[in-house]
Amino acid sequence: MKISIVAVGKLKEKYLKQGIQEYMKRLGAYANMEIIEVPDEKAPENMSEAEQEEVKRKEGERILSKISPDAYVISLEIMGQMPTSEKFAEKIEQLMIHGKSKIVFVIGGSLGLSKEVSERSDYALSFSKMTFPHQLMRLVLLEQVYRGFRIMKGEPYHK
Repeated sequence: MKISIVAVGKLKEKYLKQGIQEYMKRLGAYANMEIIEVPDEKAPENMSEAEQEEVKRKEGERILSKISPDAYVISLEIMGQMPTSEKFAEKIEQLMIHGKSKIVFVIGGSLGLSKEVSERSDYALSFSKMTFPHQLMRLVLLEQVYRGFRIMKGEPYHK
């Protein structure tokens, strides 16, 4: 199975990079993993709604250019489904059983995802109704994917 994370923006924080490297290493035993970064657009504080939509559209085009037509797309969206870790593991396992060999997780930029990306998504996933920095979500997502594989394999994990 190939799992990709397409994320807007470049990761700068050393502590997040270290955590992500650790989970990428751990996940190597279960799946072929990759993180694809696409450039973010400059987004000044006082943008109009139209300007915000334009930023999301441009970032969305970059995201969509990295997704193959045969990929199963899971977008991280605040209004998405909020499964338990066990249900999330079940979801990944069902995709594997049904022959979905490419899963792409999408993490938008600071303004979120364009409607085109949301429309391309096969499943909207939310970790909380709270807002998190999109850079931190890479680490949280990797930890949950790792936990999901541990659950699927019947291996111990922290509850």
